[in-house]
Amino acid sequence: MSEDVRVLVLRTAGTNCNKETAYAFAYFGAWVDQVHVNELIAKKRALSEYQILALPGGFSYGDDIASGKILANELRLRLGADIRRFVDDGKLIIGICNGFQILVKAGILPGFNAPAGGDGFHQEVTLTHNDSGRFEDRWVHLKPDGKCVWTQGIKDVIYLPVAHGEGKFVPRDYPMLERLRQKGQVVFRYCAPDGKKTDYPGNPNGAVDGIAGICDETGRVFGLMPHPERHFRTTQHPFWTRLKKSGRELPVLGDGSKIFENGIRYVKEKLLHGETVNV
Repeated sequence: MSEDVRVLVLRTAGTNCNKETAYAFAYFGAWVDQVHVNELIAKKRALSEYQILALPGGFSYGDDIASGKILANELRLRLGADIRRFVDDGKLIIGICNGFQILVKAGILPGFNAPAGGDGFHQEVTLTHNDSGRFEDRWVHLKPDGKCVWTQGIKDVIYLPVAHGEGKFVPRDYPMLERLRQKGQVVFRYCAPDGKKTDYPGNPNGAVDGIAGICDETGRVFGLMPHPERHFRTTQHPFWTRLKKSGRELPVLGDGSKIFENGIRYVKEKLLHGETVNV
């Protein structure tokens, strides 16, 4: 694919999945810059130069106060206008694990719905401490749903790892949960291998309705707790050698790769050709 697609992978103190995330986008031909948030704040880099903003996993600022909260405040208070313009221009955002926590705590997900006179950011859902009371590091099955452009073509259950202590998705109230369902904003749910509803440990954090990822109403802003960049290649599957011995011909790319491929393809088809499409 062409290197015309430009991706900004945002990092700060404590970010630790930026290189894997950058690799995943670069594999599909994107030009990827790993940029410290201070460079954006100081106007040394401009968000407008990119079509995709990626917030990778890690422990930004040591997860002080709450996971993702400090960087969320920086984005909201220091870069809010730039991010709103970025979204309004039809561009894409993805937040993975800590990145998802940042997006919801900044009010960027599930959408801009601030009261009149606000700054356009209003937190309506959160990601809080796992029901188990401990850090959960395991592989989970995910059932796709919703209208997200990042997950187009993903029809079957996929297998990705999680690694978090505050991954329990909780909406503000039941009407908010119903809105997410009705508007197709629930993108992934934790499930059993056969796609059926599951409890712990299949739902590793006790997320309400098993929700593992959501998008905004356009389908272009996407956050999820599992790590697609950690199952980008089939050889990252924890049982790949057993699958190989079964005689099956294994693909090169793993379950998480399609998400990054979709982001690059969307930009090429909808943005670089001058067409902006809301899903």
